[in-house]
This record gives sequence, structure tokens and C-alpha cells, in this order.
Amino acid sequence: MGFDGRVLNGIGVLAAVVEAGTFVRAAESLSVTQSGVSRAIARLEERVGVRLLQRSARAVTLTEEGRRFYERVAPLIAGIEDAASEAGGASVRPRGRLRVTIDPLVARTIMGPRVSTFLAANPELSIEVVVRDRLGDLVADGFDAAVRFGEPEPSALIARKLLDTRVLTFASPGYLERRGRPSHPRDLAKHECILFRDPRTGQPYEWIFQRGAKTLAVKVSGRLTVNDSATQLAACIAGHGVAQPLEVELRTTRDVELVQLFPSWADERIPLYVYYPSRHLPPAKVRALVDFVVAHAR
Repeated sequence: MGFDGRVLNGIGVLAAVVEAGTFVRAAESLSVTQSGVSRAIARLEERVGVRLLQRSARAVTLTEEGRRFYERVAPLIAGIEDAASEAGGASVRPRGRLRVTIDPLVARTIMGPRVSTFLAANPELSIEVVVRDRLGDLVADGFDAAVRFGEPEPSALIARKLLDTRVLTFASPGYLERRGRPSHPRDLAKHECILFRDPRTGQPYEWIFQRGAKTLAVKVSGRLTVNDSATQLAACIAGHGVAQPLEVELRTTRDVELVQLFPSWADERIPLYVYYPSRHLPPAKVRALVDFVVAHAR
């Protein structure tokens, strides 16, 4: 089968549609007409022999066959872009548009306060940050990468561990004055605890305490369940109950009086991962994001 240059052009148009979410926005980003985008996608679908996109009145999404196809070709597009940069006589620099999804804690503690620094260090790059508590489908949703805490969910994505942060247990002085200070993690069964919902299961996370190789699971209860770490921390500061924030969040909190409970049982750690679709080296813009997150989270 001879090489058909229209296939490569069609793949570029497909990438624009996936990233933009509609034919109209893809046409605007490519500076072509909407009908031109439609014809390019139709030719590509005819060439590969499967329907790649599911059209609706409001959006365009990848079909299952389209998702598998795009997972294979997206790394090649990035490779071509990097190769073109190298051929131009310059080292591979982060450039273009980086679209990333991150969880609220990463947004608040790492990206939000320092995004100006990231953009200043990468003047040829623009970034769109979408905050959500689920990983979702990076390919179908048109994301270059995702950054979030927790063990990786089963997926075809590449997951690279960036760092670990400790899970700590805190209460406010006012709460401890009212309810007394627990001397052992098991004492929390008699205390008001602020529960945090696991987005994957919809149920509150289990409270785990670790001291070296020893692990202790404690059954706790409370009348407040949240899915946002800022709400959890604010309720803890206000004296509602005992909470388990991540250490990386507490490092960004100033002038707050909280008491750490059970410092000898504070070895549990939660990992921070970056996810991306490529099975090869990620493009320069994703590598820049990884380096930035690692440097500032630590």
C-alpha cells in the first residue's frame, strides 16, 4: 500500500477535532472551513475503513475504534512535531498548546500559585487546565496529560510516579478542648471524623495508619463527607472534627493552628502520578509539565 499524504493530513485534522471537541472550533484552530474539516475526516474514515467519530448536536467524540486508532497515532503526531523542531536547528522546546486535567488539590497547591512561573519558563507554550476529580478518558477528551494523587486506575495510559506525600491526621485546638485528645488511632472510633469520598467508588476512604512496616486500619465515622480537600481542611480548622489532609497541602497553609495527632503513626503515603497516552517518550510540553510538578511539589 503506497503512502497517501491525505492520511497524514486527515490525522492532523482528527487531532484538532479531538482537542477542540467540535468541528466548528477545529476549523477555527486550523483556519479552514467546517466543510473542509468534515471532508478530511470522511476521507480518513474511508481510508482506514472504520467510523472514527460519533457526531451529536453539541459535541463530537471518538468511537471505540476511533479511540484505539487515536491512541496509536497521537504519539506519532507528537514525534513529528518534535522532529520538525530538531530539524529546524533548535533543541526540542515545549511549544504549542498543552491541555491537562488535574485534581483540585494539584490545581490549588501546585499549578494555580505557580502557573505564571511555568509559562514564563516556557514562552512558546500555552496551557489549558481542567480541574476534575476523575481521570476520565484522556484520549477521547483531548487531553495531553493528567496529574493526580492516588494509585493508578486500570487503563491503557502510561502512568509515571512523580513523588509520594504523607497522609497526616490533624484536629483543631478547639475540637480537642471539647472532645479530648485521642492517644491512639483506635480512639478515633469515638470521635467525629471528616470523611473524604473516593471518586472511583463513591464511598469514603478507609482510614489507614502506618508505623514502619506495621499498618493499622481504623473504622471511623462522621456526619460530614466531602470530595474537596479545601473543604475538608476548612472544616477541620473550624473545629468540626478530625481530618486526614495530605502533607503537600499543609505546606501551603500559613497562620493556621492545628494539632497533629499520632506523629509516630504517620508513615502512610499517597503517590502523585502523571498520565499520558504515548507508549514512547512524551512530547516536550508534557516533559516540561512533569519537571515543573516534581520540582514544586517537593
